[in-house]
Amino acid sequence: MTLRGTLFLVVGPSGAGKDTLISEASSKRPDIIVMPRSVTRPATDDTNREISIDEFSELKRANYFALSWDAHGLHYGITRELEEMLASGKSVIVNGSRSIVEEAREKFSPLRIIYVTAPLDVLSRRLRQRGREDEFDIDRRIGRSSRGTPKGPDVITIDNSKSLEEGLAEFIEAIT
Repeated sequence: MTLRGTLFLVVGPSGAGKDTLISEASSKRPDIIVMPRSVTRPATDDTNREISIDEFSELKRANYFALSWDAHGLHYGITRELEEMLASGKSVIVNGSRSIVEEAREKFSPLRIIYVTAPLDVLSRRLRQRGREDEFDIDRRIGRSSRGTPKGPDVITIDNSKSLEEGLAEFIEAIT
């Protein structure tokens, strides 16, 4: 019998460094799959697949996504391939949203929620540095940053305001 893989759901405010930690960890833990998300904005890396709003709507109606959510005027989805990978015993990292934590708890076991965060000044600086949002959007994201902090025995919190090496060490420990 194959043991089911663990879903590592990585959530936290914009600018906390989720993508960076996931990317760095994937090279150190190639046994854990990083699941790409479908998103209605230009893809910035291999962990995002750009789709149109119409395509997203069609795929959602067709039940193509195992998880989906809306945030910051964008639509995100994780395909049902996630379920197949977990059933085959592979552990998977998903860059998700705090808004889907309860749904993930209902659908997936074992599940570990990794809440990546940082102080507001660090989040603000990082959002400005990445250059994807204007000042209005940055202010909205910062205003949303403290909402919906997940709680529970399945949550590991990482304060990612230290060095990359320190944050990565905590992240690797969380997915081990």
